[in-house]
Amino acid sequence: MYYQLKLFRTYIVPILFAILSLSSLRSQISYQNVTNKKVSLGSYGRIGVDWSFENGGSIGRRLNLNNMGSIGGRLEEQDYLEIAPAFHFKPKKGDSTDIFAQARFSVYSTSLSSIGNSTSSSLGGLNFAVPELFVEARNIKGKDLSIWVGARLYRGPDVHIADHFYYNDHSGQGFGIEYKKTRFATIFVASTDTTATVPPFFYLNIKTGTPSAALRQRTVMLAEHDIELDKQNTISLLGEYHRMADADSSTEIDSVETILNFPADNGFVLGIRHHIDFKNKKPGSFNDFTMRYGTGIANGGDGGMSKTWLTYGAPDTLSLSFKGAHSLAIVDHFLMNFSDRYTLNGYVIFTKSKGAADSDHMSKTYFGKEVFNRKTDFTIGFRNEYYINDYFHLLGEVHYSQRKDGENPVANMLKFSLAPIYVPTGNRDTWARPHIRFVASVARYNDFAMESLYSPYLQFTGSRRWGYYFGIKGEWWVWN
Repeated sequence: MYYQLKLFRTYIVPILFAILSLSSLRSQISYQNVTNKKVSLGSYGRIGVDWSFENGGSIGRRLNLNNMGSIGGRLEEQDYLEIAPAFHFKPKKGDSTDIFAQARFSVYSTSLSSIGNSTSSSLGGLNFAVPELFVEARNIKGKDLSIWVGARLYRGPDVHIADHFYYNDHSGQGFGIEYKKTRFATIFVASTDTTATVPPFFYLNIKTGTPSAALRQRTVMLAEHDIELDKQNTISLLGEYHRMADADSSTEIDSVETILNFPADNGFVLGIRHHIDFKNKKPGSFNDFTMRYGTGIANGGDGGMSKTWLTYGAPDTLSLSFKGAHSLAIVDHFLMNFSDRYTLNGYVIFTKSKGAADSDHMSKTYFGKEVFNRKTDFTIGFRNEYYINDYFHLLGEVHYSQRKDGENPVANMLKFSLAPIYVPTGNRDTWARPHIRFVASVARYNDFAMESLYSPYLQFTGSRRWGYYFGIKGEWWVWN
């Protein structure tokens, strides 16, 4: 019994205490203030049930346009869970360096079923990912200097109501150095997904005499610098250089020629961001304006993702490169705390992208798959949050999205959402969590969106002018 009590005091109690010592998480976790000397834990998650009045009460589908992700409103997002532990290390006496290793584990269903009705062995069941696993040393020797290495969600601002990390989402595996207002990093991007086509991250290597899939890695080198104009205004500058190595594998073995000869390719990104905190409004009010231009293989992502290494469009199949591809991304995001009764949060997102092929419509990739080579999308949205009292808030949202793929007509959607919320913490703050909310959304589609089934909802129900969504949802995050 004595040894059992000793084991309990020595190991079990500290572990339980560490788990209960929750650290910072909003859109991403930053462990700058910790309550436990050894371990801290953060979490983000959402869970709920939803349905529609189509097909006898089927499970709900997202109303947003195709290839837009949560841009256009995120109240219909599916179940998702993140657990993020960090392990803290104490430097020698007299050293103020903050040292920690952080991991992040995420779980979600790859099908449209609820997370509670799926397992990893289910058809379209649970998927597990480790988007973060890195080590960082901050405030090295008391200086404003940090060094990190590993896989990291290395990103800055996001439009929360559209779940869109814009401007500088450099998430990936690499290393970086930060000194005062300047940040340098290198991200190494490689994928074993053999269905990837733009550009292919793999090639068939047969120079050794034995055919095998080899990775074609992309290297992203980036620099950022902040310029503080005054206490309210900050300008940030961004520059990136992308390079993919030569994947020359064209050879002939047994009279069978394999033509997968991809020469080296590159791209550049330039960006600028202006952030202002409004001193004539309640604390937390701001406006964030960003503009980013990418070229070559760095011409940006799609599907609601803004990573510049997610190349868009088709290559020039003559030069076997993305030379001439380009993308312009503009985002304005603001939040106004007018009083302890009302907050307004809004955004505008505009993206115009083109691949390297001559076509303004569809063109073939390296492996012969046809993709759109040009697209323009535009979205504007607002969230009105009324604090009825400490515990009950009312969300009202309106979003307008439109997208033009190639030379197709414009598809558009106008969506209204209403969500009464119970906030058990009793905080009159737009960032207060957890939320328990009832969500009701209705969307109107134009003719082209309706006829081409240009929405996950329409793909399930068929051609409709109007789409509906109802759900009871929970969302949380935990931080100090």
